[in-house]
Amino acid sequence: MTDYVQVSTATPAREEAVSLAQGAVKARLAAGAQIVGPVTSVFWHLGEFGEGEEWKLLLTTTSERYPELERHLLEAHPWDNPELISTPIGGAPRCLTWISDNVRPES
Repeated sequence: MTDYVQVSTATPAREEAVSLAQGAVKARLAAGAQIVGPVTSVFWHLGEFGEGEEWKLLLTTTSERYPELERHLLEAHPWDNPELISTPIGGAPRCLTWISDNVRPES
């Protein structure tokens, strides 16, 4: 597995995505976040087919910091069981160094 991951989730409102992003970045659990939306989602939920409008949140972090980021997102998320996906990533060395430098816990 790579040392870096991109984490994605979605929220029902832009403000909730911003709040999750701010909390994660301020806590140095993610180096940065992008919010995209609104997006249309098509899904199965509780045995029913659905469609809805959501705001997509993408965060970058290290594999080492992922468990803490996951915990933070699950505790702060407005949904009880949000989709939370971690995808291994690579990138330009300077970008990966930036991620590492910005998710180090503060001393």
